[in-house]
Amino acid sequence: MRLVQLSRFNLAFPSPEGALREPNGLLALGGDLSPARLLMAYQRGIFPWFSSGDPILWWSPDPRAVLYPAQFHLSRSMKRFHAKSPYRVTVNHAFGQVIEGCASDRHEGTWITRDVIVAYHRLHELGHAHSIEVWEDDALVGGMYGVAQGTLFCGESMFSRAVNASKTALLVFCREFAASGGQLMDCQVLNDHTASLGAVEMSRRDYLDALERLRQQKLPQNFWVPRTLFMPQG
Repeated sequence: MRLVQLSRFNLAFPSPEGALREPNGLLALGGDLSPARLLMAYQRGIFPWFSSGDPILWWSPDPRAVLYPAQFHLSRSMKRFHAKSPYRVTVNHAFGQVIEGCASDRHEGTWITRDVIVAYHRLHELGHAHSIEVWEDDALVGGMYGVAQGTLFCGESMFSRAVNASKTALLVFCREFAASGGQLMDCQVLNDHTASLGAVEMSRRDYLDALERLRQQKLPQNFWVPRTLFMPQG
């Protein structure tokens, strides 16, 4: 297994099965963040992740963290909070604000550089990248964004500026996604936070098989149309 250098003039990726074991899933470097290359990557179970100033790094870890939307773990405290939630939740109302929030609201730094923001905004304009927004009155207090692959959604990042805001985004999205035929959410790599929400690990081979099947399926035509998904009661 060796790290592959991508050409800026060829969109082809090596097989994910050739990714390094250490660091887990590192497959290639270089290339660019053009919409065509990003879509090619997602269709093959590959995603970019790198630090500012470093070359673009492409990953396909084994195992893969996934969340079955119908199995989102709703804790008792979150259930009580959501029953009296002050938040309104929308889809595709403010993609730019959400990705900026994901980039800036991180104490540990971020891989979401200006080039990444521009790249995913292009994907959004082409109808492939989407955002979920959480509002308190007219203030954006949380949200998440990712890339759609049929009935699979590749979650990229989330942020929260108020209590339980990002959990609200994920909860409402999972319910709506599952009710509309959504089958799986990609969380990339398992951590304590995603595990607490119900994410589990799946082998890369099983993930790639699921991806190939699910990206051929379709959600209802209006699923990603900008709309309100949840309104506070009262």
